[in-house]
Amino acid sequence: MSAPGNDAGNDTGNDAGNDTVTGLADGVLTLTFRRVAQHNALTWAMYDALVAACDRADTDDAVRVLVVRGDGGRAFVAGTDIGQFAAFTSGADGVAYERQVTAVLDRIRAVEVPTVAAVDGFCVGGGLGIACATDLRIATPGSRFGVPIARTLGNCLSARTLDLLVETLGRGLTADLLLTARLLETGEARLVPGFLHAVVDDLDAGLTDLTGRLASGAPLTIWATKELLRRPPGDRGDDTAVVERVYGSADFRGAVAAFGAGSRPEWTGR
Repeated sequence: MSAPGNDAGNDTGNDAGNDTVTGLADGVLTLTFRRVAQHNALTWAMYDALVAACDRADTDDAVRVLVVRGDGGRAFVAGTDIGQFAAFTSGADGVAYERQVTAVLDRIRAVEVPTVAAVDGFCVGGGLGIACATDLRIATPGSRFGVPIARTLGNCLSARTLDLLVETLGRGLTADLLLTARLLETGEARLVPGFLHAVVDDLDAGLTDLTGRLASGAPLTIWATKELLRRPPGDRGDDTAVVERVYGSADFRGAVAAFGAGSRPEWTGR
């Protein structure tokens, strides 16, 4: 995967040619995959644009939420474009690829602001990995989820990606989807605890409601929650620095004063 693309800080810009577009509005940075004819199957450059969006989310103070979605209404992401594998000549190429995918998924998980996958249609292969790496997922009723590689390419996932799916979907369902190569319908997916934040008929309206709620929250509370949740359960380590940063912040002091005055706090992230 090449160096990340950059939209040069514009409110709206194209990345990876015309295959992705990034826009910022009301504190929400949205990266849209737009290879509609290919069900938004990802090229290397599109992966790079995703990493660039994550980098911008962590460096642009105007960004309060990062949303990833697919254009066209047929797919969120239908995996990696199979044509990308034509140049593979050995198992070492597969190892390098899976390590790169792992790095992308880890980058999504490391983003300090809330991340949302907006799913409309197929969310399969690498698309499911991306969705599982985000904090929250919202989907339309006709969406479908899975990793049907046992009947398509005959490849495999890295242990790290497998762990991500198990963490999000559970071991049993992860095994079910990979071994049978079936796709999970939205009706079943919404029964998986914690997997889908909401199922909505109008994805844009649902996103507006969700991102508005996320963008209005206390940035340091959100940062601390994400920082500690990234650590393994039962072994989250010393939380002193995290707790000190939050309780020592101007936001916390201002919110306490605002509560006493019966007014709403104003968040600065400091």
